[in-house]
Amino acid sequence: GLEVEIPHAGDFKQVTIGDRPVVMVRDEAGDVHVFVNRCAHRGVKFCRVPSGHVQRFTCPYHQWTYDLQGRLRGVPFHRGLKHQGGMPADFSREAYGLEALQVTVRHGAVFASFSIQVEPFADYLGPTMLSYFDRVFDGRPLRLLGYMRQRIPTNWKLMFENLKDPYHASLMHVFLVTFGLFRADQPSGVYMDATGRHACLISRRGEQRATSDTKDIRNLREDFQLHDPRLLVPVREFPGDATVVMQTLWPNLIVQQQSNTLAMRQIVPRGPGAFELLWTFFGYEDDTEEMTLKRLRQANLMGPAGLVSADDSEVMKLSQDGVAPYAEAAGVIEMGGRDIENTEHMGTEVAIRAFY
Repeated sequence: GLEVEIPHAGDFKQVTIGDRPVVMVRDEAGDVHVFVNRCAHRGVKFCRVPSGHVQRFTCPYHQWTYDLQGRLRGVPFHRGLKHQGGMPADFSREAYGLEALQVTVRHGAVFASFSIQVEPFADYLGPTMLSYFDRVFDGRPLRLLGYMRQRIPTNWKLMFENLKDPYHASLMHVFLVTFGLFRADQPSGVYMDATGRHACLISRRGEQRATSDTKDIRNLREDFQLHDPRLLVPVREFPGDATVVMQTLWPNLIVQQQSNTLAMRQIVPRGPGAFELLWTFFGYEDDTEEMTLKRLRQANLMGPAGLVSADDSEVMKLSQDGVAPYAEAAGVIEMGGRDIENTEHMGTEVAIRAFY
């Protein structure tokens, strides 16, 4: 999540890691904690609303109560009733706090892991991926702009494949290729970390015209026009000339810069045949109202009904329909050759191969 989603002590947000519900909360000292949404007593999911503000968390089953750091503070009838029943004499509340996750906060973004061995965040990303992460999360306070969410009836890995695949993006998306937002004949690159689990697809905006390199792009429509062309006018705000940077961070996060719209996409698996895609749109606290409006306007490219993203939802459903009945079959992911190395073009599937 983002720190800006829980700005005050007692603010919380219910989130999911894999298929496990957890709670992100800010305590009285301003620190961010993430712990399991599961009472230490009988495993009941105690937090039942997406977000809000509390002084403490209380399980609805037996009223066990936890503070904002997940420590057990209250157990009804701890000593029994009239010296009957109650907990054993050696029962210790300190031993039954909520299971806490390892938490890292970097420039306003919050990461958590069930693993106590997980390496430091900077090492996990590696220098190349960290530089692109810090390009968007550069330390400026963030402004939350809103959410979208959708449920897509496919395996969650198809979403990760899709965002590592410039081959389709430069062909399938009518809007991108027509208006020169992401196209094979533009300066571009695919960069990965040393492990292959993370990647960036990078492009520089071109023009709405056919070239000698676009003969295979059947979806390019030179006669298409927008009633409001402001949707296509980015303002340069980051170092370099990239107008699109799509960063995939294993296992479930996409950090996107599409022109001036900024967002996190979080993948939440719902079994092997479906996942939820959660979009969190943001800007910076010092943005002008004009820039905020620009970010919101360009956000129409994204989301369940986005001018671009709707294509992905449909084709991933078709992918699931084609793959699922043929468990013994294999795909061909050899575009760009079989080496695992960064490229300066879009005719490649190297980031998918590196991911697997």
